[in-house]
Amino acid sequence: MKNVVITGSTRGLGFCMGKEFLNAGCNVTFSGRGEAPNENLKSLMELYKDQTFYVQCDVRKIDSIENLWNESAKKWKKIDIWINNAGVNYPDDYIYNVNQKYVESVIDTNIKGMIYGSQTASKHMIEQGEGQIWNMEGLGSNKMMVVKTILYATSKHALTYFTRGLAKELSNTNVKVGRLSPGMMATDFILNQPERSALDESFKKIFNILGDKPETVAKFFIPKMLKNTQNDAHIVWLTTTKIFFRFSFSPFIKRKVL
Repeated sequence: MKNVVITGSTRGLGFCMGKEFLNAGCNVTFSGRGEAPNENLKSLMELYKDQTFYVQCDVRKIDSIENLWNESAKKWKKIDIWINNAGVNYPDDYIYNVNQKYVESVIDTNIKGMIYGSQTASKHMIEQGEGQIWNMEGLGSNKMMVVKTILYATSKHALTYFTRGLAKELSNTNVKVGRLSPGMMATDFILNQPERSALDESFKKIFNILGDKPETVAKFFIPKMLKNTQNDAHIVWLTTTKIFFRFSFSPFIKRKVL
């Protein structure tokens, strides 16, 4: 039975991954900025009372991340898997129009929060003798450039470089580091961006071809993570082959994600 900690796991992919880990028999620490879990998470935790734990955590603060580790380690005795999943987006716009608060939010959460989580987990996992750290990729990790998203994409490009570098630094230890690449998902992260009133039809068309629900991606990720023995592992959901297949058959196979 593995003990798992997931940052930013009160909803979306983080929540769905936690649910799949529970289904696989693991113990899971859920976390978010709220003082208490939301109603959906409360319901899930009631079903898995002995396997779940909630710790408030603001990943922008290293003391908060240290507390997340310490409380989880106190509860489960050992942490086998740590997932830096917390992330934020901002309204699609040219960078010269992006408000300072969004710049700081993206950098503080997506980059600094991921670094703080990786520092904390790697230090303690070296002390306990083993463990795995997983970081969540996104637009920009594969160097794709899309206008009006470059701040977010920059944060994910940095995440990929950092994660691969961390794997190299830890290559002589029993701590494994990996990346998760989920592709396009129908979550609040994408669909309810600040100040976005509606999704245009062209976006919907592409999303219905390439997009997936977080439950689907989580079901794919968790078995592979639990079986993983490799350092610098990379688990990719939306592969090039899958993209080619979906576009090729889109006239015949109608998918409706949105």
